[in-house]
Amino acid sequence: MEFTDSYKQTGPCCFSPNARYIAAAVDYRLVIRDTQSFKVVQLFSCLDKISYIQWALDSEYILCGLYKRPTIQVWSITQPEWTCKIDEGLAGIAYARWSPDSRHILTTSDFQLRLTVWSLLNTACVHVRWPKHPVKGVSFTRDGKFAAVCTRRDCKDYVNLLSCDSWEIMGVFAVDTLDLADVEWSPDDSSIVVWDSLLEYKVLIYTPDGRCLLKYQAYESGLGVKSVSWSPCGQFLAIGSYDQMLRVVNRLTWKTFAEFMHLPNVRGSSCAVVFKEEDEQPQLDIAGLCLSSDPYDSNFDVSERQIGVRYEVADLPITLPFQKPAMDKPNPKQGIGLMAWSSDSQYIYTRDDTIPTTLWIWDMQQLQLAAILLQKEPIKAAVWNPTSCRLAFCTGSSHLYIWTPSGAYCVSNPLPHFTVVDLKWNSDGSYLLLKDKESFCCAALPILPESSDYSSDD
Repeated sequence: MEFTDSYKQTGPCCFSPNARYIAAAVDYRLVIRDTQSFKVVQLFSCLDKISYIQWALDSEYILCGLYKRPTIQVWSITQPEWTCKIDEGLAGIAYARWSPDSRHILTTSDFQLRLTVWSLLNTACVHVRWPKHPVKGVSFTRDGKFAAVCTRRDCKDYVNLLSCDSWEIMGVFAVDTLDLADVEWSPDDSSIVVWDSLLEYKVLIYTPDGRCLLKYQAYESGLGVKSVSWSPCGQFLAIGSYDQMLRVVNRLTWKTFAEFMHLPNVRGSSCAVVFKEEDEQPQLDIAGLCLSSDPYDSNFDVSERQIGVRYEVADLPITLPFQKPAMDKPNPKQGIGLMAWSSDSQYIYTRDDTIPTTLWIWDMQQLQLAAILLQKEPIKAAVWNPTSCRLAFCTGSSHLYIWTPSGAYCVSNPLPHFTVVDLKWNSDGSYLLLKDKESFCCAALPILPESSDYSSDD
C-alpha cells in the first residue's frame, strides 16, 4: 500500500464523482487537486469559512456551504471565472444539496420554513413549504427523474413527489408516522421506505402512488429504529434497532427472514472468525547499539518510534468489552449506530454502540456471522470499497484496518503524527482518502485477488 504526502485541510474534503479531483476546504479557500499528481489545479476564495462542500454528479460544479453567513457559493471546475452565490436572506440556509441533473440546487431554510430549488440555467426557483428536516427527508430516484420530499403540516407527515424536470409536485400522500425520521427510495425506484423517530418502532414501505406495501413494527414500548439501509441489489432492507438487533426484510415477500443479535458473549459454536488487534512487540536492533561514556548521549528516541499492531485470531468463546448506556441522558449510546452493505450485497457490517470497539460482519448468503473485528479503540468510521468486497475502517489511531473475505490486516500510516479519524473511497475504488484533524492524505491499494475463503496464512 502506497501513501501520498499529507495536505492541509480545516474542514470537509472529498473525491469528485468521476474520481479525477479531490476538493479540500482550507479556512475560506477551496483547493482542488488532481488525484494523479496531487497538484493544485484550481483555487477558489469564498466569502467566509467553508462548513460543507458537495460535488455535482457530473463533477463540473462544486458547492460550498458558508453556514455562518449563511450563503452558498458555487464554482465551476472547467470555467473558473464563472461564479454563483445563493442567499436566502432572513430565512437563512440550513443545508444545500445537488439535484441529480447537476444543474439545480436544493436549499432548506432555517426552522424548516421552505425548501427552495434553484436553477443554474436561469433565475427560476421553486418553493416547497414546511420540509420536515434540514438534512434528511429528501431522496432521489436512481434514474434522477423524481424526488421524494418529506413535509409536515397540521401535525401530520406527508411525502411529496416532485418531477426533477419541471419541479412540479406530481403527488402527495400522508404517511402513518408520529414523527417521520427519514425517507429513501428503493434501488429499483419502485417503492419508498419511511421510518419513525426513535420513540416509535415503525417502518413503512409505500408505492409512489401512496399505497402501503408494508407496515413493520418489531416491538412496542421501547426505543425504535436507529438505522435503515437498502441492499445495492434492492432485494433486502436492513433495519438496525436500539434493542441491539439487526433485522433483514425480503422485498419479494415483505417478511423478515433474518434477525441477528449483538451479544457481548460470543459462543464457541459460532462460525465467525474473531480478529483481535494486538500490539507488536518492538524488536531491538543490537547491531546498531554502541557504548558511550555519556549515559545521556543517545540518538535513540523511543517516543518517535511508531508502535505497530497486528491481528491475532482469538479463540471462542470470547467476551467482548461492553459499555452500559447512561439511561438518565438523552440519545443513549446503544443500538446499531453504523451499518452498510457491501457492493455485491453479500455482506453487511454493523457496530453496536454499546460495544463500540467491535465491528460485526454478517454473511447474507449463509445467514450467519462471518467475522468479528475487535479493536483497542472505538471504531470511528467504516466504508466498503465501491467495486470490490473490501472493508476499510479506522479508530482514530495512526493505523488503517482492512477486512476482506480472505482475512484482515492492519496497515501503519508512515506519516508522523497522523491519526485517521475518517476515510472515504473514490468512485472506482483505487484510492482511499484518510483524514486527520488538520490534514489528509491518500492511500493506493493493490487490486483485490479473487478469493472468498480464509487462508491459513492469514
